[in-house]
Amino acid sequence: MALALACAACDGNETPDPEYLNAEALMDPQACASCHPDHFREWSGSMHAYASDDPVFLALNERGQRETEGALGPFCVQCHAPMAVRAGATTDGLNLRDVPQHLRGVTCYFCHSVDAVQGEHNNPLRLASDGVMRGGIADPSPDAPHRSGYSPLHDRRSMESAGLCGSCHDVVTPQGVFLERTYSEWKNSLFAKPGRTTQLTCGQCHMEGRDGPASTLPNSPVRLLHDHAAPAVDVALIPFPEREAQRALVQEELDRALVAKLCVRPLAGGVEAVVSLDNAFAGHAFTSGAAHNRRAWPEVVAYAGGQVIYESGVIPADQALSTSTDPDLWRIQEDAVDAQGNKTYMFWDIATSTPSLLPPSVTNDPSDPAFYHQVERTYRIPNVIPDRITLRVHLRPMDFDLIDTLVDSGDLDPAFRGELVTFTLGNTSVEWTPDRGFTCVP
Repeated sequence: MALALACAACDGNETPDPEYLNAEALMDPQACASCHPDHFREWSGSMHAYASDDPVFLALNERGQRETEGALGPFCVQCHAPMAVRAGATTDGLNLRDVPQHLRGVTCYFCHSVDAVQGEHNNPLRLASDGVMRGGIADPSPDAPHRSGYSPLHDRRSMESAGLCGSCHDVVTPQGVFLERTYSEWKNSLFAKPGRTTQLTCGQCHMEGRDGPASTLPNSPVRLLHDHAAPAVDVALIPFPEREAQRALVQEELDRALVAKLCVRPLAGGVEAVVSLDNAFAGHAFTSGAAHNRRAWPEVVAYAGGQVIYESGVIPADQALSTSTDPDLWRIQEDAVDAQGNKTYMFWDIATSTPSLLPPSVTNDPSDPAFYHQVERTYRIPNVIPDRITLRVHLRPMDFDLIDTLVDSGDLDPAFRGELVTFTLGNTSVEWTPDRGFTCVP
């Protein structure tokens, strides 16, 4: 697409207005790359850029449109390719592969032209048509090739910014099922409460700041910048820009999300291991978002004489959690069923869901009973004192059962099965040995 420049009309006796990128150019992220190369690079590998190229999303949308006979309409694509919908390039996402790339995903223009949040779920964002690219800089450079303006919606230090992020990350299905509740979870957490030193917005966790010039314009001043990689849980399953860097950022996010504790007590000649998981640092439930397709679980292994004498949560790398017969397996997930009570992975069929997630912190007052929100499970190892017991927590952004369902229906290439990722949360790796005594570690 030509990146044309528009010049305001003037006569020879007047000072010409700055030459600004026209509306067509502003909608193309490539037009941003020359002045904002770091932001563009970060965004190019983000799940925002990936949103409508994701093969699982495309497969789900195609199956959903087919099974609902088109009733799904723009429901999925209004969040995964909002500019394509608003520009009239698609109505249901079935033609996304043919839609121009600059209208796919969640683009620079889409976020930075928002001037109002008109609801709390399903992308209720209003876009201005004034050509102003909004951001968190109070005194934007007048030399920019576009109009610029400050907006608290785009300032990670402003609590209003959580509404811009959150209203797309709370999802209610056409059937009225509250499918994703990340924003609602945050609003009820400690981090959303005013007047607290712990108050944090979405951007302060997922778009960490750094000082630097906001653009490559000459003499661009040092600003507080937002990292546009926005890591969370999901990762690209196809060759994609910044793929390995994005996975490393997701690992960093997950490594610091939970606090894990392993307490070992005597029991009938053996021991019982009590695992405590505290969702102390995520500003929402763990796991959040599409929790009906996410899977997290602890792995507990006991050894004696160099041999494994007990294990729970040891899941083969290519096996869905749902296929495990482990009676002690602690599943941190959300179970969704259809109107007949059958388990379903297709959100348009979900009638009810039952979460078994880790709740977020809601208070920093130890005298408040809600301060203690960790969740515990006990693992019994009778008749022998182990030489050591290890604990770690794993997470899959999505599991094989969802993939297999889409493969079986012919909507997804089975090759993507091999691209699924299992993360191990670094901060949850704990080991107990008898020399510590019957106590808790760490």
